[in-house]
Amino acid sequence: MGDHSHGSPNDPGTVAKAGPGTLEAFQDPGLPPHRKRLADVDPRAAKRAERQVALLFVISIIGTLSFFIAYFGLGRSESIAEIRTQNMMLGLGTAFAMLGIGVGIVHWARALMPDHEIAESRHEIRPEKDRADAESMIGEIIEETGIKRRPLIRNTLIGAIALAPIPAIFMFRDLDRTGASAGGIVERLRHTMWDTGMKLTRDPSGTPIKASDVQLGSAFHVIPEGIMDTEDPLNEKAKAVVLLMRLDPEKMEISPGREDWHYNGIVAYSKICTHVGCPVALYEQQTHHLLCPCHQSTFDLTQECKVIFGPAGHPLPQLPITVDSEGFLVARSDFQEPVGPSYWERG
Repeated sequence: MGDHSHGSPNDPGTVAKAGPGTLEAFQDPGLPPHRKRLADVDPRAAKRAERQVALLFVISIIGTLSFFIAYFGLGRSESIAEIRTQNMMLGLGTAFAMLGIGVGIVHWARALMPDHEIAESRHEIRPEKDRADAESMIGEIIEETGIKRRPLIRNTLIGAIALAPIPAIFMFRDLDRTGASAGGIVERLRHTMWDTGMKLTRDPSGTPIKASDVQLGSAFHVIPEGIMDTEDPLNEKAKAVVLLMRLDPEKMEISPGREDWHYNGIVAYSKICTHVGCPVALYEQQTHHLLCPCHQSTFDLTQECKVIFGPAGHPLPQLPITVDSEGFLVARSDFQEPVGPSYWERG
């Protein structure tokens, strides 16, 4: 009889070959051959990659400096155009500051740091030896980054990382409304153009409104008298525009202290939604609801514009009004709280 001992199919290190009854050992192919990069074989390419990484870190530094220029140079912006420019510069400066560091580190790793692959078998945990191995690995990592022998990358990276967090410090500082820097911002947001005795006028004609002009179910879009003569009427209007309506006084729920804020059921409320500042422009006569078309926040006019639906967090601020000797509607004062979206003092 012939020799039929070819090994068991269950033996390790063997694999079935095509065809019945034949077995052949399976060899570990190992890692594929390492392909060197251009920067690994050409010193000029490595130097060029080093300069590119340093340039990206310099871009991060320029981005941070741009933030400072916008923050301090345009810090007292008043007009909407200036505020828009400042916000754009702040955003772009922060973006380039973060992007320069991130892209620079990625390019550094891909072009200059060693990219060879290694395979290491698992072993038993031995605390003392593992600690020594970890220290050795950290040393190897630092050495492989090349940060010690590439001062251009090292210095620009240190500068970028040192400057990048500083804008956040100033931004968080401005959240303190008691601070000197924040005080100007809070003061500008707190007050509008409305003042005692200022006439309510139609938007956009500027025609004064008499109490007799306002009937039940009617709604007027209102701006302060003389707003078009100001230096920046759009900026003033963005804070001061109101809606004027007349209700049956018996259907109104009036809080203590607000008894004289209306005139025979005529009420005025800020037109700026307390969610994100969209214009509240829809008035439902039957339900006495004001609706913001952006995110459907709904305010009940009979309950001092309390929020009854939607994401808005606060009622619309009410403008105290009365009439003058000629019967024209005038403001008693400015709003008693800041208009617009949620704000420092609001809980």
